[in-house]
Amino acid sequence: MSAPRTLYDKIWDDHVVDQQEDGTCLLYIDRHLVHEVTSPQAFEGLRMAGRKVRHPEKTLAVVDHNVPTSPDRINGIKNEESRIQVEALAKNAADFGVEYYSERDKRQGVVHIVGPEQGFTLPGMTIVCGDSHTSTHGAFGSLAHGIGTSEVEHVLATQTLIQKKAKNMLVRVNGKLAPGVTAKDITLAIIGEIGTAGGTGYVIEYAGDAIRSLSMEGRMTVCNMSIEGGARAGLIAPDETTFAYIKDKPRAPKGEALEQAISYWKTLHSDEGAHFDKIVELDAAKISPVVSWGSSPEDVVFVTDIVPNPDEIKDETKRASKWRALDYMGLKPGIKMTDIKIDRVFIGSCTNSRIEDLR
Repeated sequence: MSAPRTLYDKIWDDHVVDQQEDGTCLLYIDRHLVHEVTSPQAFEGLRMAGRKVRHPEKTLAVVDHNVPTSPDRINGIKNEESRIQVEALAKNAADFGVEYYSERDKRQGVVHIVGPEQGFTLPGMTIVCGDSHTSTHGAFGSLAHGIGTSEVEHVLATQTLIQKKAKNMLVRVNGKLAPGVTAKDITLAIIGEIGTAGGTGYVIEYAGDAIRSLSMEGRMTVCNMSIEGGARAGLIAPDETTFAYIKDKPRAPKGEALEQAISYWKTLHSDEGAHFDKIVELDAAKISPVVSWGSSPEDVVFVTDIVPNPDEIKDETKRASKWRALDYMGLKPGIKMTDIKIDRVFIGSCTNSRIEDLR
């Protein structure tokens, strides 16, 4: 009988093409999402070498970062640099036979939301994109992470990636969330607990009652911010909530193929007794709405708390860093968070930017 494995172990093992003695692996990539910022040099590299995209059907190009949010965006992009990048992606997608969602396409949006909405993102897959928040797709029980431009070219050319396996971390959030506490509060509470470097060298699996209670949108928010906790990726085992979300998506399997897929997806969970290198546990009932007082995702407290005093931090470097953050924010220790005036509110990002956040 084989040893118990984590969800990360299972997906990793299923995708290893080759492994060297030092642990360096060639990993097969199931899905590659491409946008206009990190892809121009990658496509140009292919063009100069006379190479084609290895598997165009496993690649999806979406114009994302440089698309204006104004109603007149279909009339063109005024910023020259942004316009050039968008035009380059359109040309590259056409030249290399890659499906492309332009700013005029109703399917266009934040690349990490488009994947799930289209059923391009599915459980058990390896997914990469030239963007750090690719971990968003881990909400579906996939191994997803960001890559650099040279790696974008490598995946386009070979449908593989050279990697070394990370360590396993389990973050378990049990209990019931209080009314008004959201997925963003959970993930900020986690980062407040482990720090922005706490996940370095790890892939995080999120589990527990509170995680299971989240919608797929909420789970995407949690996995999205794995990178802010220092982790390479974050993922959540798929369940009935996942399957219900996927089943009516355009690219999702249909009929008997869907039933077969779900049978496989149900095996995508950490086995009883699987080894985790690090375990972090939080009580959901103790999590209140979380807000930031500083300039880092770890500079957080509950909205009912006060601005902390950096002098209470023993580490000299960290203490100085927190004082700089307070100076930048124009705050002083001891101020009630509820007494801080809010001048502007930003409500769109790849962390959230979904309609349920406004409801």
